Amino acid sequence: MTLLAAIYSLAAPSVYDGLVQARYLPGAFSQDAVSAVVALTVLALAAVARPDRPKVGLVALGLLGFLAYAYGIYVIERVYNSLYLVYMAVFALSFWAVVYEAMALARENPRVRLPRSVRFVSAAGALLQPLMFYPLWIATLLPLMAARQKIDTTYSIFVLDLCLIMPAFLILAVDAFRGGRIGLLLPPSAFVLGFTIILPLAAVEPAKALLGLGFDPVSFWPWLALSLLFLALGVVHLLKLQVPQTPSVRDQR
Repeated sequence: MTLLAAIYSLAAPSVYDGLVQARYLPGAFSQDAVSAVVALTVLALAAVARPDRPKVGLVALGLLGFLAYAYGIYVIERVYNSLYLVYMAVFALSFWAVVYEAMALARENPRVRLPRSVRFVSAAGALLQPLMFYPLWIATLLPLMAARQKIDTTYSIFVLDLCLIMPAFLILAVDAFRGGRIGLLLPPSAFVLGFTIILPLAAVEPAKALLGLGFDPVSFWPWLALSLLFLALGVVHLLKLQVPQTPSVRDQR
C-alpha cells in the first residue's frame, strides 16, 4: 500500500491540490520518494527475515516506525484526498507492527551483549534527538499558546515528535546508559527511524530544485549530516551487537 500510494503521489502531485500548501509540496514530494524506497526495502527484508536473524528485524522495525510517522502526518493533517483511507491503513498497520515486533524482538532475544563503549555512544546518540527537538518545538509552541493561536498545518509534527518519537528516544537512552536489555537491543531501530525521518528534510532541497524553486545548501547539508550520523550510529551498533540465539516461540510454531 505504501509503495502504490507513494508512486501514485509522485506521478500525480495534483493529489495534494487544495490540501497541502504550495510551500510544503517539496516536503510532501521528498517524503513520498523516501517512502517508496522504504517500502521496497521493507519488502526485501520481509523476504529474508527469520527468527534467527534479529538484526533484520531491528532494521525493519525502524523502517516501519518511519512509515507510521510519515503517514501519521498525512492522517493528522487531514489530507482528505482519494488516498486518505490508504494513509490511515498504513499508519495503523505500521504502528501496531512496531509495537508487536518490538515486543517480540525483546522477548526472543534475552541475552544481548554490547561493548560498553558502543553502549555509551549509542545512549548519547539516542539523547541527541530529544536534546535538539524538545527545545526547538517547545519554543515554537509557547508563543502559539500565549497568543491562543491555532495553526492549520504542520501541527502533526508537534504531536508525533513530542508525544511519541522523543519519549521513545529518551527511554532507549536511559535504558542504554543503565545497560538494560531494551537499551542494548533496540537503539539501531531508533537510529534507522531517525535517519529516515530526517532524510526527507534534506531531500526537500533537491525536490525544490526539481520544481524550479531553487536549492538552499544551508538547509540541505546540516539535515543530511544529521541523518547520516544516525545511520552511522545504527550501523556501528548493529555490527557490535551480539545476539546469542535461543529457541523462540516463533521457532516452536
